[in-house]
Amino acid sequence: MVERNWAGNIDYGAARFHAPTSVAEVQSIVSAASKVRCVGSRHSFNAIADTTGDLVSLAALPPMVELDTQACTVTVGGGTKYGELATQLHEHGWALANLASLPHISIAGACATATHGSGPGNGNLATAVQAMELVAASGDLVDVSRDDDPELMDAITVGLGAVGIVTRLTLAIEPTFEVAQRVYEHLPMSAAQAHLGDIMSAGYSVSLFTSWKSDEIEQLWIKRRVTPDGGDDVEPRFGAIPASRDVHPIVELSAEPCTEQMGVPGPWHARLPHFRMGFTPSSGEELQSELFVAAANAPGAMKTLVELHDVIAPLLMISEVRAVAADSLWMSPCYQRECIALHFTWLQSWPDVQPVLATMEAALAPFKPRPHWGKLSTLGGDTIRSRVARIDDFEQVVNQWDPEQKFRNAYLDDLFR
Repeated sequence: MVERNWAGNIDYGAARFHAPTSVAEVQSIVSAASKVRCVGSRHSFNAIADTTGDLVSLAALPPMVELDTQACTVTVGGGTKYGELATQLHEHGWALANLASLPHISIAGACATATHGSGPGNGNLATAVQAMELVAASGDLVDVSRDDDPELMDAITVGLGAVGIVTRLTLAIEPTFEVAQRVYEHLPMSAAQAHLGDIMSAGYSVSLFTSWKSDEIEQLWIKRRVTPDGGDDVEPRFGAIPASRDVHPIVELSAEPCTEQMGVPGPWHARLPHFRMGFTPSSGEELQSELFVAAANAPGAMKTLVELHDVIAPLLMISEVRAVAADSLWMSPCYQRECIALHFTWLQSWPDVQPVLATMEAALAPFKPRPHWGKLSTLGGDTIRSRVARIDDFEQVVNQWDPEQKFRNAYLDDLFR
């Protein structure tokens, strides 16, 4: 049987596929392999997880959730999905600071690619990682932690699968909280560009959904942490109109898979994602790309995308705009800069999407966007290298950890020298 990613646009080329049931088995596979990679929940849209050798999934490892309430951390297996962890945390009175739009993704895979939610005060998901256990190229188990070696953690937490297979992660947690989510429609595009910073700060997590029309942003999603008095502002925001019913980001689709809206308070894990764990996320048949620009450059980048509307629109299902806080992780697209993430959900036709994406990325070149590591891009390795400040340092660390290039693949070969 051919192994594919979630979207079905990537057929993995691995000679062998493994689903080990113990960490010791992972060690044995890695030790014996000449080329090996780890695949998570398969939500990457490019070949970052692919290999010509052995492909390993951690999904069959025994589930593990270890709470340390004194340290305010939780330790989990690398194959654990956020939705699975979130419900257990909440049952014990704890929470993660933020979640991505999908709860279906694996924790190790999301952190390795700097996957994120939204909010100018919220870093990407990897910023919660306090420690990791990895199977190194030798097959040995290696423990690293922020307490013992913060610089190494900054170097390898967003590791692109290049330094080892992450079998355990320790994440920072906080007391559980509630969130109320409201959706507004028809936000004037002029207001979105002129007041982007204020809009992104209007809630704990904010998303704009747009097809890049010149006159309006179709939807504004504002997720607020519920205050002790339960208050929630229901006034229109920046000229947008409150939605009168639950909506899907892709307006033609049913809102049933979406998390509850209309300002109804609920647990953090049932509001911060856009989609519920038990449903197919997003449309289910799509391609995705994402570019990160410095927050100061975002209005200009948005203006460029509006000017490209006629080029983009025939293939675009929806685009999402989110804010992500600056961080210290070497390979994070938000390394040392607050970013606006420009996300694109495309029709599932790469021959048609590829030239449009290339045109869009070329038009945005003055803003030096950095791509999401797990999504589609036409940017070459040399261009990406010129925009990632610590990539040479990261490559040195990778070469120290994996001198025989066991974890290298075509994706990394293009990225590294």
